[in-house]
Amino acid sequence: MTTTDRITLYYSPQSRATGTRVLLEELGAPYDLHVLNMKAGEQRKDAYLAVNPLGKVPAIRHGDALVTEQVAIYIYLSDLFPQAGLTPALDDPRRGPYLRWIAYYGSSFEPAVIDHFMKREPAPITQSPYADYDTMLGALEAQLAKGPYLLGDKITAADILWGIAFNWTMTFGIVPKKDVFVRYAERITSRPAYQRVTAEDAEMAARHAAAAGV
Repeated sequence: MTTTDRITLYYSPQSRATGTRVLLEELGAPYDLHVLNMKAGEQRKDAYLAVNPLGKVPAIRHGDALVTEQVAIYIYLSDLFPQAGLTPALDDPRRGPYLRWIAYYGSSFEPAVIDHFMKREPAPITQSPYADYDTMLGALEAQLAKGPYLLGDKITAADILWGIAFNWTMTFGIVPKKDVFVRYAERITSRPAYQRVTAEDAEMAARHAAAAGV
């Protein structure tokens, strides 16, 4: 299995898979889309549940390797294409912080913003995976204030993940539009890869809605 093996991205537009496609573009990786019309419920059919039993995108297949979970996919892909310069090497002192902040997305940010969005009563701080919403977000604000990117002056795959996440959650009012978050998101969403993918996403989503009759 080599980096010349094409990657299959299981994909639906305007979903969490958008960020993975942006990352693939930034990496210059060879890939194909396996598109699912989520408006028509294709992600809940047996064929895709055999890929990811949770019925979620993204997922990728690379040779014999099948990878689900957004954080794992980002780590896998950025390590697969180190020449793109989006992942710190194993002996780079930034490697630990890089893994820390990528993992923080899945383990702390996602559960916190979902609880916040659903207006669910959080678990006691000693039992919550993210302490509490304000503490979780405050840690990010403090880190990003050092800028311009998560680990300083050089962009990494973690910034693709986080920049798109902030743009999405601020759009829906789940995360407040603080200046540090807005400026950070704009650094990522102004990049050509993001602009290209989101333009194609809009067209694809419209076709899916028409096909599903919604």
